[in-house]
Amino acid sequence: MPALMPTDIVGEVVWIGAVPDRDASLRSDRLDAAALTYAGIPGEAHGGLTRPSCVRVSSQHPKGTEIRNVRQLSIVSAEELAEIAMDCGLDRLDPSVIGASLVIGGIPDFTHLPPSSRLQMPDGATIVIDMENRPCHLPAKVINAENPGAGDRFKAAAKGKRGVTGWVEREGKIRVGDAVRLHVPDQRAWQP
Repeated sequence: MPALMPTDIVGEVVWIGAVPDRDASLRSDRLDAAALTYAGIPGEAHGGLTRPSCVRVSSQHPKGTEIRNVRQLSIVSAEELAEIAMDCGLDRLDPSVIGASLVIGGIPDFTHLPPSSRLQMPDGATIVIDMENRPCHLPAKVINAENPGAGDRFKAAAKGKRGVTGWVEREGKIRVGDAVRLHVPDQRAWQP
C-alpha cells in the first residue's frame, strides 16, 4: 500500500524565482520556467545537495556543519502572500523581495502542509516539503527599500504564513501555469 496518497487538491504555479547571489541580496530574479535538478534550481544560491547547518537546526548540528540540503526551495502560497501584504499595509507583496523560489496558488493552509508531503508537476517533477519556513528579519531591508516601514512589519505579518522549504525528489521542468498535485503522507497525526 502506498505511503503517500494523492489528494484531489491541485494548485497552480503562479511565480518562479531564483536568488542569484545570497550575499548581495535576498531578492529573487523572476523566471517563466526552471529546471528542477537534484540540487534545486541551477544557479540558485540556496541550491546544492548539501549545505552548512544554520540556526534552524542548531539543536541537532553545530552551526556550519555540512548537512543534507532540504532547504533548496522557498515555496509560498499566493493566498498567504496576499494576507502578509495586507498585514504589512501593502496592496501586493512581490515574491522576489522575500527570496521566494515558487509561489503556488490554490492549496489551502499551505504553510501547514504535513512534512514529507509532495508537490508533483505534470511531467513528474516532484518537490518534497521539508517543514514550515519560519519568518525572519532578512526580508525587511529589501521590502523597506521599496516600501519604507512595510518591511518592519514583515516578520510578525508572516508568522504562520511564510510557506515551506522543500527539496527536489524527482527532476523535471517547472513552468508558470503548471498544475501542482498535492500528495500527503498516509498516517495519523502524531499524538505523544
